[in-house]
Amino acid sequence: MTDIKTAALRFESDGDIAFIIADNPARMNAFTAAMWEAMPARIAEAERDDKVRVIVLRGAGERAFSAGADISEFDTARSGDKAAAYDALSDAAFTALTRCAKPIIAMIHGFCLGGGLSVALCADIRFADDRAEFAIPAAKLGLGYNARWVRPLLAAVPPSRAKEMLFTAGRFKVAEAAAMGLVSRVVPAPELDGATRALAREIAANAPLTVRAAKRTIDELVRHPESPDIAALDAAVAACFASEDYAEGRRAFLEKRKPGFQGR
Repeated sequence: MTDIKTAALRFESDGDIAFIIADNPARMNAFTAAMWEAMPARIAEAERDDKVRVIVLRGAGERAFSAGADISEFDTARSGDKAAAYDALSDAAFTALTRCAKPIIAMIHGFCLGGGLSVALCADIRFADDRAEFAIPAAKLGLGYNARWVRPLLAAVPPSRAKEMLFTAGRFKVAEAAAMGLVSRVVPAPELDGATRALAREIAANAPLTVRAAKRTIDELVRHPESPDIAALDAAVAACFASEDYAEGRRAFLEKRKPGFQGR
């Protein structure tokens, strides 16, 4: 079994970018129960920090974003009457990711499998290197795949491709993953870190309230297409127009300079 003292979900910040890092390289950054449990706290830490404008999810080392849930724990932590409690931990992690108001980028290198792919699918944007591989191997393990975790998959790929992934448990190379919509962009492996940081900085330079309103609007329309909370979305847009940042944006445009947005 993985020594959970050496496996962790780390939080690092670099100016306006926060990195949440799956650090379990001995098992290709597979998520232990403790790591699932830590995710809501890591997201909350990034949400509380006013300096953080963008969150990047990544794996430690070079081999994998994440190989999914740590199977070595399943006999003790995900079997019998303990299975529901384990699933509740991972569900809380996915809920924290999908409810995060700040934009999230998944920086995917190498293997992105099972629960690791579910984590990446909760991000707003997914960048992958040209060696990335994707799979949901639940059918090879006899696991039932929770409907709550299928929802982000269906937001990214057509139902027929989601069924293919779940029915076959097969591996998909990055080119096919990009074609079906699993990833937003593919870059050469040596350029992945730089490209992800460049995108994060580009987003971070824009008005935070506008970015968050856009994220909330898109998520609400995708998740509740028949009955979106338009009043809440209108309020988010109105807050942008009432903000100091809107005044700053107008001044900067007239003065032909870059705006200095404060998120208020």
